[in-house]
Amino acid sequence: MRQVSLFSAQANPAGVQDLAGLLCAQGQVQGFGRGTAARVSIVVAEQWRAIEIGRACAEREMPTERGSTGEDHYWVRTAFVAGLLPLAGAWTPGGWTPGVGTRGAVKAVPDGWQLGGAALRLWTLAGGTPDGRGYLLELDPHAPGTHLPLAAALAAAGLAATLLGSRAGRPALRVSGRRRMSRLAEMVGEAPPRAPSGHWPTD
Repeated sequence: MRQVSLFSAQANPAGVQDLAGLLCAQGQVQGFGRGTAARVSIVVAEQWRAIEIGRACAEREMPTERGSTGEDHYWVRTAFVAGLLPLAGAWTPGGWTPGVGTRGAVKAVPDGWQLGGAALRLWTLAGGTPDGRGYLLELDPHAPGTHLPLAAALAAAGLAATLLGSRAGRPALRVSGRRRMSRLAEMVGEAPPRAPSGHWPTD
């Protein structure tokens, strides 16, 4: 049996801060009222992803709703809760002030943010897929300012990746090489039950 890495998704208790992994992909954070609560939402292309993201939120005692866009896409969103305000503040340019709300409309990677296994697992659930040359982690095409900081966060976690622009399809970071693929598999943990065969990172 493989020893669980300290950086693995399974090494530490699940926390609300792990939902930052959804923001690495196309997830969004939204406020309610004047900064009294926030929620995280995401639209994904496959139903199994929505189901597993909802399951991950439930593990963090975060109520969610799921549904379909009617265009073969599926959405997941948490309830508006005060517990997500720190995440909203960290990922909102200009900060998030209770009683005031957001000062910016586009998400940004917090300075010095460190990518842990649990957040990486959620990123993989949101937009991870093999491409024959490695493993792709999708980026948000509407938040290009997050792409280089996320590449840096991956590199700091031992997963230096190649940035693929929109001309290659949806922007993404490609992790490749035997050692990096092994580390990626170690960090994200076991494949979720509903993931298609061959779709989850393996070493």
